[in-house]
Amino acid sequence: MYIMSFDYGKKRIGIAIGQNITATASPLEIVTTKNNKINWSRIDFLIKEWQPNQFVIGLPKYADGSDNPVTIAVKSFIKKLSARYQLPVHTIDETLSSVAAAERTKSNELLDAVAAQIILETWFSECP
Repeated sequence: MYIMSFDYGKKRIGIAIGQNITATASPLEIVTTKNNKINWSRIDFLIKEWQPNQFVIGLPKYADGSDNPVTIAVKSFIKKLSARYQLPVHTIDETLSSVAAAERTKSNELLDAVAAQIILETWFSECP
């Protein structure tokens, strides 16, 4: 079973793909947004190609657990994703995923996709 993860940002959405049998994930690509409009056609293509059974999305929070300004945008993305594809959507705290991604890759072009990979790997390790 494939699981697709997202590292949502207002300019870029990092996407990774993984499967639960081996609990491994790989960065897939970065989808850019323009004027706060999501490139749904590209996401449609990736979902058709990989046919995931569920989604995992990094949910940004402050260190004290409260919402930060991006949290509202991520929650809106989650609602749209859920309504559009009718698949289960799970969230996980994404604190420091971008920092970890920067340590893992030297390429800024892959940074958001690697962050999505780390989000999914974290979900595999924390959720049965």
